[in-house]
Amino acid sequence: MKTTFTAGEVSPELLGRGDLRAYDNGALALRNVFINPTGGVKRRFGLGYIDSAAGDGKLIAFEFNTQQTALLVITYGQIDVYSSGVKEATIPAPWSEAQISQIAWTQSADTLLMVHPDISPKKLVRSGMGVWTLSDWSFFTDENIIYHPYFKFAESEVTLTPSGITGSITLTASADVFVAGHEGTRLRVGGKDVEITDYSSPTVVTVTVVEDLIDTDPTIDWFEQAFSAVHGYPVSVAFHQDRLVIGGSRDLPNRLWFSKSGDLFNFDLGEGLDGEAIEFAILSDQVNAIRGIFSSRHLQLFTSGAEWMVTGDPLTPSSVQIRRQTRTGSRIDRYIPPVNVDGATLYVARNAQEIHEYLYTDLEAAYTSTDLALLSRHVVENPVDQDYDQKNRLLFVVRGDGRFASLTAFRAEQVSAWTLHETDGLVKSVCVVGDDVYMLIERDGVFLIELFDAALHLDSALSGQVGSPASTWSGLDHLEGEEVSIVADGAVLPSQTVSGGQITLAEPVSTVEIGLPYTHIVEPLPPNEVGQVGSGRKLRLVEAIFRLKDTAALRLDVGRGAQNISLKKFSEGGILDGAAPIISGDVKVRSLGWQKDGTQPLWRIEQSAPLPFTLLSVSSEIKVND
Repeated sequence: MKTTFTAGEVSPELLGRGDLRAYDNGALALRNVFINPTGGVKRRFGLGYIDSAAGDGKLIAFEFNTQQTALLVITYGQIDVYSSGVKEATIPAPWSEAQISQIAWTQSADTLLMVHPDISPKKLVRSGMGVWTLSDWSFFTDENIIYHPYFKFAESEVTLTPSGITGSITLTASADVFVAGHEGTRLRVGGKDVEITDYSSPTVVTVTVVEDLIDTDPTIDWFEQAFSAVHGYPVSVAFHQDRLVIGGSRDLPNRLWFSKSGDLFNFDLGEGLDGEAIEFAILSDQVNAIRGIFSSRHLQLFTSGAEWMVTGDPLTPSSVQIRRQTRTGSRIDRYIPPVNVDGATLYVARNAQEIHEYLYTDLEAAYTSTDLALLSRHVVENPVDQDYDQKNRLLFVVRGDGRFASLTAFRAEQVSAWTLHETDGLVKSVCVVGDDVYMLIERDGVFLIELFDAALHLDSALSGQVGSPASTWSGLDHLEGEEVSIVADGAVLPSQTVSGGQITLAEPVSTVEIGLPYTHIVEPLPPNEVGQVGSGRKLRLVEAIFRLKDTAALRLDVGRGAQNISLKKFSEGGILDGAAPIISGDVKVRSLGWQKDGTQPLWRIEQSAPLPFTLLSVSSEIKVND
């Protein structure tokens, strides 16, 4: 009996490990199917066409309350905003196509903060229906004093000598520290603010004194603005315990900044009182460039070489502590947001071959990091984006080759099952907005925004319904010149090529689904119970019983080549208007022929018919001959 697929598609390397539980619960191939937490598999949802995008980029969710959400499509030089699948705004943006993969973000209410190490940090604010504004961060300012982070990038012994204490003066450094890009930035000299107005040389700049200096003596007590075009901008950002947390910058990759409590853009360290800002660096025996921050039970830090937790309840300058937990490391070439799944944080490992589950255990009072793709390494290759669909309990992972994987995760039931998916094109990004899962897909050089739809069984698809049957169906401009599959009034019709953005059917119909086909595959591991097949023993499948649910098509290979199995005789009701019967029950198939190769499966399902398919279990009668 094959009653569950809750180990997912496992690596062929497990063909010799029949002792593992994953062997009994896994499969050799699960393509374009979703695994139910209860154990069965079903044809994955189709992808409905939403709109064409301006180019390659990234999808980000914007959720300002439980009822109002938006999809942000970030491409070269712009952000397109979609609400309920309709574009409502286009906003100019500063990022190039190459920079988009490094954008990190966090959201609070109607404000989305976005950071990139080479671009000044931005905030996207929704101030009304269709009213969106993208602007630079505004740090807290009082009497022209800006309370943003400062840092001394020069050697500690380098001094600055003021030519005066007020007005427009010059500052002379004891070593080369200035560049032309310093113009417009601020320094803090002896605890007083000055603004650089003119660059003269690597050692001399002209400044406007914001706060009168104490004297004109040389001093080592001076700091530069931490974030600027000279030294780069924040790498990652999050909200935690009513503080804005900045993790790393281009030139300070291992440093953390916490704003004042309840004052999100005020980074005044003050006297170290409980509510004041916090700043420190991660110092250890290896480089720890911060790649991601996640607010959970603790503040979790994902760095290039390890994973850390920051504790303090509440976080204050005197109570904050940081401890290294595991040593996996995260990707350094792009930002892939960590996601929460059942209380654990899932993140992509630095080697781009693993998805780890970062989980706190009360027994050890520490975090552990477990590789969720250990038995399915071939499915998770070069992840470039991920997001979690809470409604269907599916983690979607986009791969660098344009395919995407899905993980059915249900820790309480010990379900962790991977499947691999393909579409006629290259998937670039995935995003979950509320209960909707969107993808950005490149098809024939055109970038399309598409939405997973449980009612569809084709990709880049459109569906329609009319009161009076019609033969001509239009609106297919995005599929111009493509050969499309058609489901009309529940029946699969011959494929057609889209011309002039439309197709014409031989007979008028009332409902139609038109799109690109995809093929789902279910291939089990060889039977474990037989044992010594391959060592001179022969094996054959006598009969297999496939228990189906709400299934309209079954194409099966039991050793004689793939064949369409007629479901008419298994259907309880009649067939209306040529539509395929939908059955829930057992389908018995007999087979002939012996095989010696114990590494080959006994059966295989492979079909592209755009019709419902769900497989619950398979029971096989097998004969072994010495």
